[in-house]
Amino acid sequence: MNVLTGQRQGSPTFGYYRPNPQSILRLFCFPYAGSGIVMYRTWASKLPREVEVCPIQLPGRGVRISQPLCTEHSALAATLEDDIKAYSDKPCAFFGHSMGALLAFEVARNLRQHGQQGPLHLFVSGRSAPQVPRRRKKKLSNLPDDEFLEELRYLGGTPARVLERPEMVKTMIPALRADFSVVETYSYQEGPPLSCAISAYAGSEDTIERQDIEAWASQTTTLFSFTSFPGGHFFIHTSESLLLEALGKELKSLY
Repeated sequence: MNVLTGQRQGSPTFGYYRPNPQSILRLFCFPYAGSGIVMYRTWASKLPREVEVCPIQLPGRGVRISQPLCTEHSALAATLEDDIKAYSDKPCAFFGHSMGALLAFEVARNLRQHGQQGPLHLFVSGRSAPQVPRRRKKKLSNLPDDEFLEELRYLGGTPARVLERPEMVKTMIPALRADFSVVETYSYQEGPPLSCAISAYAGSEDTIERQDIEAWASQTTTLFSFTSFPGGHFFIHTSESLLLEALGKELKSLY
């Protein structure tokens, strides 16, 4: 184990990863498009101590900067599947917001397909079910830089202080474009539902239709639940304390 980076040979790189030998369960956290591991930096101290929080660093950024960016969902899901296999010594759960929800879902399906132990529970946040056709037809990944940045300001997921620093934006644009390409090129493939329970979280003011989120119920053979929190698409930040309280209670039911 490299104490400085939290990286193990053959495993994913986790930012803000705090190894917890006393943990009973690992929670793998998948980021949304345009974000990173920083969004999960405080979760380890706010969730039950029996849970080891593992924020996944995507290729092409942070200490994985030397790895090529992934622009297609199946390639990225395959990479993350290989990463997670290195941490199969304990039961786990998956949490993903927006793009992260799709990645978590596809990684769970990949693990099942390859006869590996998948998550005990899948938490999907701020995302319609994968089989629901994409409502937003406009593609952002190929827009000119100025239009692309304007769209980012409109969506609100990238802090204004970041967008106001040209030197930082220039280094971030390739990774941001890659993330949006992953979402925009996603194509759902029919398959049997997962055997783990699914909990869907959403912001009460998000533009995603409730029925599109509740459609996640068809992706599990067991329990499904839906919980709404105050806020829009990024309620994960504005209602973080409420979200983590609910998530913590559900995680406790797994051990």
